[in-house]
Formats: sequence, structure tokens, C-alpha cells
Amino acid sequence: MIERARAWFDATFLDLARQMRWSFLPPLMVYFAAGLSGATAIVGTFFVKEYLGLSAAFLSGLAFWAGLPWALKMPLGHLVDLIWRWKSVLIYLGASLIAASVGIMYALVTMPDEMAQIMPPDAWYIVSALLAPTGYVLQDAVADAMSVEAVPKYDDSGAPLAEQTSKSLHTTMQTLGRFALISGLVSVAAMNIFIFEGVEQLSTQEKAEVYAQVYLLAFIIPLVSITGAVLAELHRWQEVSAMRRRGLTEREIAALVARSDEKVEPNYWYFGGGLAFVLLTLAIGLSGVSFSQEIVFAGSMTIVLLLMRQLLRELSPDKARALVGTAIIIFIFRAVPLPGPGATWFQIDVLGFDQQFLSVLSLIASLLTLAAMIVLRPLMAKQKIVFIVMLLTVAAGILSLPNIGLYYGIQNWTAPLTGGIVDAHFIALIDTAVESPLGQIAMIPMLAWIAKNAPAHLKATFFAVMASFTNLALSASSLFTKHLNEVLVVTREVRDRQTNVIETAADYSQLGTLLILAAVVTVLAPLIAIFLVQVSRFRTTD
Repeated sequence: MIERARAWFDATFLDLARQMRWSFLPPLMVYFAAGLSGATAIVGTFFVKEYLGLSAAFLSGLAFWAGLPWALKMPLGHLVDLIWRWKSVLIYLGASLIAASVGIMYALVTMPDEMAQIMPPDAWYIVSALLAPTGYVLQDAVADAMSVEAVPKYDDSGAPLAEQTSKSLHTTMQTLGRFALISGLVSVAAMNIFIFEGVEQLSTQEKAEVYAQVYLLAFIIPLVSITGAVLAELHRWQEVSAMRRRGLTEREIAALVARSDEKVEPNYWYFGGGLAFVLLTLAIGLSGVSFSQEIVFAGSMTIVLLLMRQLLRELSPDKARALVGTAIIIFIFRAVPLPGPGATWFQIDVLGFDQQFLSVLSLIASLLTLAAMIVLRPLMAKQKIVFIVMLLTVAAGILSLPNIGLYYGIQNWTAPLTGGIVDAHFIALIDTAVESPLGQIAMIPMLAWIAKNAPAHLKATFFAVMASFTNLALSASSLFTKHLNEVLVVTREVRDRQTNVIETAADYSQLGTLLILAAVVTVLAPLIAIFLVQVSRFRTTD
């Protein structure tokens, strides 16, 4: 028993430390900055609820548009391959856009009247909501490619690494990437608990000052990602210096560091596809035609599929078919609809969850996700993606039950029976504690699979095209969520800021049906997709 426990501890914790490389640090800094982006999530939710009159359907639609820049990872990934030596420029550009997004929100909170004279507050919020993801996708395209490059191909003697060793290192790199991302969320959740203490008792003006403080602190996000870019340059300089001390020629150094042994010819399909995506989005988005989001999604999907077809030519037929099958399963798993912002409004208005308690939920979710990723890393390195997706799909369905129960008042039954212990807050804490790791755990084997199967000369391109396809699933999820919220309308109370007159009354009568329908689709859609793929010629065993 002791030996078995020792072996588990070694495989789970000590092996993770042994596999750590200094080359992992630069992409981890960029991922950490992405995690810090959660610093403005809670304050953004309350700002929209208290200051803007945007509907749940509109916000779901805005989430669709905000998710589309991630489809631009296709040309961006290919660009990273082509300008590998100068890829840090994209990090700096992304940091500038993120800073602009944070700056707009800070100005909206601190000087709303002055901002309103230039443009309506709703319009400013939309601009900010679109700038931020554009900045993050620029940085993510570089970080993803760096995470592939950070994993060595050879051991210290120069021999190629074994297949299982390579898979384990890629899993470790992607685990650490998620670890860095969640660590950023942990940091901001802990900060929010402190900042939002007693905020419900504050006046409107005092709340605005707290919100402004959060946005001011958020300016650290672009600084962290820039630090990652600087560390990458420093590591490269140290690596080249060490090679020179070992007596390697400049040509040998160039082959190892500058990737001159992996010539990358521009593939204008990727840039043409990216340009077509931008033109399509602008033309449809500005035209005001009906079903503009659906048209943009269909066009974007067509472009991505064409570019994936180009990429499949780099693989053997068997591996290409497996890639298609895996991509379909991942897409359906991520495309299921969510309840939308109405569920959070219900927690705030009816259940009485304030800013600080939502921050506590975020902190618990993040800490448990970190623990689960470390403990389950060896399992994820061995299990197939199909098994993991099936397991997480069933778990997600089961864990949707507490939220449904809270809507129908299960806390009114459990609280009296337990002396007030198992109330709404307690149920939310337990549900968050169990459910929180699922989404991030699912990402690790998916990302490791993408990294491991990337062709040597097209690392960033391969990663970007596959990531664009799976990210479009999130846009599909936003579309489905929007349509659900248009059919099952949920509204929160909106008051005029000057007169305090109710402009929109709160109505949560259809939220229960919305929660149930979303839970059913969340379970059935991925399981049906897995069955159909596994009985077809696209069956995957990865």
C-alpha cells in the first residue's frame, strides 16, 4: 500500500516537476495573462446589469461577435510560422488592444457623461467587448505555437524522444498552460473577494469607484504578457550563447533555434481565407440584414473547412480521417448551448448572491481546477479523447441538476431540514466545487493531441486552424444560447438612473424551462456525435 501510494505521488507530482523546462515559461506567462482577464468578468456583469439596458438575447449575440476573432487564428497562426523570429510583435500588438479595451471601461465608469457625449455607453461597451478578444487571440496564436516549440524532440544525447515520452511532455506542457490560465483566475478571484467586501452596502457612486479600481488594476494584464515575450527573447539569447560555448557553428545554431531547417512557404489559402472572413463579417455585420450572425457563422465555417482540407493534405489518409473524427466530437462537445446571462441575474436578484460571493465561487472553482489538473494529468496522458468527452458529458448533465433545483426552490426544503446549513449559498458552493474542473480538464488532452500531431514545419498553422475550428464551436454555442433566450425570454429589472423608474420588469418565469432544455442538449448532443463518429470511417482512437 505504501509503495503504491509512493508510486502515485511520484507519477502525479514529482514527475510533473521533472518534466518542467525553462522553455515552458514564456508561453505560460501569456496564458497567465489570459487568466488574469477574469479580473473584469464580475464587475462587467454588474456594470451591464446596473448601467446598461442590454437584453439577455443581445448579450448572447454580442458573445457571438466577440468569439469570431478567434477564427482569425488561421491566418495569424500561419503568419507566426512565417515570421517566427519576430513573433513577439504580435504579443505587443495584442497587449495594446487589451489595454485599449480596459481603458474604455475605466473611462465609462469614471467619466460616463464625457464618454456619452462622444458615443452612447452601449456602443462603447460593444467596442470594448470586441477589442479584448482580438488582443487575446493575437497573443494566443503565438503562445500556442510556442507551447509546441517548447517541447523538445530529442534527449540530452541527441536521440529522438520515444512516442510515449513525447506525448507525456506535450500533456505536461498543456497541463501547465491550463495551470497558468487558472492561476490567473485564482489571483483575480482572491483580489475580488477583498475588493468587493461590503460593496452591497455602498452607494451607487461608491460602487462606481470600486469598479474603477478593478479596471485600473486590470492594466497589469498586458504587462504580464509583454513580460512573457521579453522572457522568450532572453531565453533565446541564453540558448544561443550556450550553443556557441559548446562550439556549434552559426549554421548549426540557426538550424536549431531559428528553424532554418524547416522552410515554410507562404500558403495564400490561409491569408485569403482570413481576408474573406473579415470581408464577410464586415459586409454582413454592417448591412443590417436578418440572420446576420447565422450568415457569418455559416460563411466562417465554410472558410475554416476549406482551410482544414488544405491542412489534411499534409497528413496520411488514416491520420487525416482520425483528425476529422476527433474534430467533430470536440466541436459538438463545445457547441452545446448555455442558459445565458439570465441564470446569473437570477442568482443575483432572487438568490441574493453579491459580488463578493460570486468571487468566492470563482476562487473555489479555480483552486479545485488546479488540483484536479495535477491529480488527473497521468490519466489524461493515457486515456483516449472519446472516453474523456463521454465522461465529462455525463458529468456535466448530472451537475446541471443543482442549478435547476435552485430555481425550483430546493433550498427552501433543504435549509429547514439542516438548520439553515444547506441553503442556496451552500448548494452553489458544492455544485461549483464539483463542476468547476470539468471544462478545463477537457481542454488538456485536446490541446495535447493538437500539439502532438502538428507537422514539424507548420506548428502554428496546424494549431491555429484546428483551434479555429473548435473555437467556432463556441460561436455556435453563443448562437444556440441566443435563440434559446429569444424563445424563452428572461429579463431582469432595469431602472432609469436619474428617475429610478422601472423601465423593464424582472421576469424569470421561463428560466426553469431554459435550464432544463440546455441540460438535455448538453448531454444528448455529444453522446450522439460520439456514436455516429465511432461507427463511421472517421473513427478515432487517439
